[in-house]
Amino acid sequence: MTALLETHNLSLRFGGVNALSDVSLSIEENSLHAIIGPNGAGKTSLFNCLTGYYKPTSGTVSFRGADITRMSAAGVASLGIRRTFQNIRVFPKMTVLENVLAGAHLRANSNLLSIIVGTPGFRASERDLHEYAMTSLEFVGLGEQATKFAGDLPYGMRKRMELARALIADPKLVLLDEPAAGVSSVEREELSRVIGRIHDNGISVALIEHDVELVMGIATDVTVLDNGRIIASGRPYDVRNNPDVIRAYMGRSRK
Repeated sequence: MTALLETHNLSLRFGGVNALSDVSLSIEENSLHAIIGPNGAGKTSLFNCLTGYYKPTSGTVSFRGADITRMSAAGVASLGIRRTFQNIRVFPKMTVLENVLAGAHLRANSNLLSIIVGTPGFRASERDLHEYAMTSLEFVGLGEQATKFAGDLPYGMRKRMELARALIADPKLVLLDEPAAGVSSVEREELSRVIGRIHDNGISVALIEHDVELVMGIATDVTVLDNGRIIASGRPYDVRNNPDVIRAYMGRSRK
């Protein structure tokens, strides 16, 4: 398969601490790639380097063959790479639909004059965005919640709302940082189905997740980080049975 996003010898240091050390990773087109590992393994630091929030100390990040290592977070997003965060970013006093529309700025095609004047083209664009936002909400099972205040949603629904906000920008790759953290078992199953549907619709997905059973049930590829280094990478069955993984990650989770 063709590599969509790659890192080569990616390293990140904070003072004397190595958050990442020589990480070489390939996320393939049309894959659902899980990145797992113990707390402090460097997973979120890796996502931050991939999306322009951190600049690596050394190494490179490329997307579709183009070097994006020093690109800003906004520049990376404009290429079609969208992400969610461990801590949900919600505008609680805005409706669910308005929260999703907040992620549509990269999809919108309007200049300042058309917004001020309210040209027919601008109004048509606004209608299209509202329709697409509703489609995104219905896709994640929140169509009936569109007019509710986001702050009134249960935690698991807020997680799905974040997915809808990522989808409205028509991404090529979605990076999900612990999408199932803190949700009930029922919501975890629903999130798993939604993530699977995203992948089935031709969008590549990379996710950080501590729920090993969820990962093994939906991922096409798994990479394991420990102390900032890759200790295993491959298909879920092979990774799950890797002795280094059992020692470093799965063994700890069973204590």
